[in-house]
Amino acid sequence: MTDSEITEDLVRDLLLDQHPDLAGLAVREVAGGWGNQMWRLGDELAVRMQRMDPTPALQLKERRWLPLLAPRLPLPVPVPVRFGEPTERFAKHWTVMTWVPGEPLDHGSIIHGDHAADTLAGFLRALHVEAPAEAPSAADRGAHPKNCTDGFENFLQAVALDGIAGDVRVVWDDAVAAQAWEGPRVWVHGDLHPANVVVSDGTLSGIVDFGDMFAGDPAWDLAAAWVLLPAGTASRFFDRYARADEAAIRRARGLAAMKSLFLMLMGQNGDRGLPGGKPHWGPLGRAALDRVLKGV
Repeated sequence: MTDSEITEDLVRDLLLDQHPDLAGLAVREVAGGWGNQMWRLGDELAVRMQRMDPTPALQLKERRWLPLLAPRLPLPVPVPVRFGEPTERFAKHWTVMTWVPGEPLDHGSIIHGDHAADTLAGFLRALHVEAPAEAPSAADRGAHPKNCTDGFENFLQAVALDGIAGDVRVVWDDAVAAQAWEGPRVWVHGDLHPANVVVSDGTLSGIVDFGDMFAGDPAWDLAAAWVLLPAGTASRFFDRYARADEAAIRRARGLAAMKSLFLMLMGQNGDRGLPGGKPHWGPLGRAALDRVLKGV
């Protein structure tokens, strides 16, 4: 079965088969998503369908760990409440999760920057605690910037930068030269970008998509100070977070540069009509890169 065949009827049939008490709720497709496709289920739930992800590993990770993490996090996050197992009708995993209300930041905006900075800092302080030994390690992210140089160079070469490539490289080289994380392995969301946070009333109101979470260097999340927050609020964020030393901030800023380039590349791909491309991400990535270069 291909992703194009994931329909409202299929979702309802799967619910009838495995969770019939939920099958009477309204089913509505949610735009966006790549590795997984989301469907609203009534007002308070959503069905997360494995789509382009080649394995169910990310969903299974969320199933195991989010119920343990969610109770101590100060913002709403999706919590798995029912599991859907592969069948002949749909040979992939799916999960019923709580719905996090709000608008994705890539379709919304943050107006109250100071409030959002304080909110993000509080959320990451609560998340970034020492993880148990069996917590997942990073897969394609989580390493020190010096071990991510190939990815950075690929993004840098692929994106049209109008004469600022040298300035971006200076930020990256500074991150590469920064001391490595020497603290305990802490929980890290790992993929904080504008489509994975939601906003309400002009500020952050929820965090979604924990499929890439891992235990390791918190700098991967601290990059959100520039990727998500409005200009001029990064210093307030780090003051409120209060756990990042100079090396962590340098690593985070370099990682923010790389994440900004990724957003810009996805925007370019969208402009060219390539699969998975998102035209509206280009301006978001460029704005984030400007914040990175200004360091604010």
